[in-house]
Amino acid sequence: MGVAGCGKSSLAQAVSRHMDWRLHEGDDYHSPENVRKMRAGIALTDDDRAGWLQRLGQLLAAESGVVLTCSALRRAYRDRLRAAAPDLRFAFMGLSEEAARQRVAARPGHIFPVSLVASQFQTLEDPRGEPGVLALDALQPLDQLCQHVCDWLRQPTSQTQAPQA
Repeated sequence: MGVAGCGKSSLAQAVSRHMDWRLHEGDDYHSPENVRKMRAGIALTDDDRAGWLQRLGQLLAAESGVVLTCSALRRAYRDRLRAAAPDLRFAFMGLSEEAARQRVAARPGHIFPVSLVASQFQTLEDPRGEPGVLALDALQPLDQLCQHVCDWLRQPTSQTQAPQA
């Protein structure tokens, strides 16, 4: 989880391969209207995200051993997903707004334009300290991030109050 450009998709792909778990790309579950809004540079509201979060919650409730990319910017969004999958864990990919802007600008054709990065940081409620959250430095090498997340996921759920890595 994290803002646009933090590396959610890259890390999720690596973790899903390493753990041999199914991967769901959260952006694939946005409604056509949400996609149109984002492409037009219009930030999504809580109401816009409601149906999307419901769909993601249904995915999580339907199977275990799954990796899902999702911005999950507000605690209420994370709590909604936790309600669907009580043992859910979040790997929070933290980085600066400037780094996020640079990364988003480097991916032409993506549904999320660089003009919306600031709104993501305005919406973000830092999840550090919440249960089942591992805070990561998104600028670390992908292989190190993947190994750290996989090691963390192998721990029993009761031991997932992880420090920032």
